[in-house]
Amino acid sequence: MAQRYVRVRTAKGQTYYGLLQLSRGVQVLDAPPWLHGQPTDLQLEPDTYQILAPCAPSKIIAVGKNYASHAAEMGTDVPKEPLLFLKPPTSVTAAGTEIHYPPQSQRVDYEGELALIIGDRVYCCTPEEAQTKIWGYTIANDVTARDLQKQDLQWTRAKGFDTFCPLGPWIVRELSPAARLQTFLNDDPQPVQSAL
Repeated sequence: MAQRYVRVRTAKGQTYYGLLQLSRGVQVLDAPPWLHGQPTDLQLEPDTYQILAPCAPSKIIAVGKNYASHAAEMGTDVPKEPLLFLKPPTSVTAAGTEIHYPPQSQRVDYEGELALIIGDRVYCCTPEEAQTKIWGYTIANDVTARDLQKQDLQWTRAKGFDTFCPLGPWIVRELSPAARLQTFLNDDPQPVQSAL
């Protein structure tokens, strides 16, 4: 099994980064892993911690209409240039936690996404240099108030509510090129999204 990096909170309110063990225990690191955190002697037993979002990003840069099927669903083509937007850090929540629906929206949609964890500052670099800055990968749900998105003609409000960016539950360092991103709703065993 690939190493799974997690961020957890203990019953005493202490937050740690660590390595998830097969036993479901967590080997605590002395710093975030992308800052070269090393294993400590502290081991958290299963059921003594809560899994948080695997990181606490300073910003979330997202790409809109990046899947052909989703762009078609919205009645458009995939843009020639990446369609970038920001989600605020306050939208981040742990995978599996409740998403709070805003009362002003009547249609809240899920959007399963692959999230890249950038482990170092990067500015004005080549695609090859950018590739070396990707520290790991996790899963994101780009929750969207679809009716507000259409109403506002821009995406800040529709995608920026608190809890509108569930992340995780963990980060892995590598992905198989044949990996399939699948999105499941609640306990339904059938995926609602499936893409390479």
